[in-house]
Amino acid sequence: MRSIFTRIAAWIATAAGQPITFLAACAIIIIWAVTGPIFHFSDTWQLVVNTGTTIITFLMVFLIQNSQNRDAAAMQAKLDELLRAVDKAREKFIGIEHLTDHQIELIRSALERYAKDAGDKDETADDTVDRLLKRF
Repeated sequence: MRSIFTRIAAWIATAAGQPITFLAACAIIIIWAVTGPIFHFSDTWQLVVNTGTTIITFLMVFLIQNSQNRDAAAMQAKLDELLRAVDKAREKFIGIEHLTDHQIELIRSALERYAKDAGDKDETADDTVDRLLKRF
């Protein structure tokens, strides 16, 4: 069941992100707007688009969350493998995504302090970014 859901969710997410899908949605809204005078801008006419957009939004929230969960899990697995494979990397960082937000923030702050202390004292983050961008 999960495999089927994953395949369907991936297919829908890919299709939903295509320009043609956006154009189709725009066309539907234009058609709906043009039919307003035909239906005298009735409550039913308004309800059609409200209901349709609500249903699509409701379903897309779950689809987007599924895609983000899958992407995040894959990214974590890749990062964990890098931590495991690189000699100087600290393997204790594997699995920190399961810590609380506060614990992760403490680790992040400590790493930033460490990097600042270990690096050039006169160099700023902007200097580092500028150097990186000049490589391209």
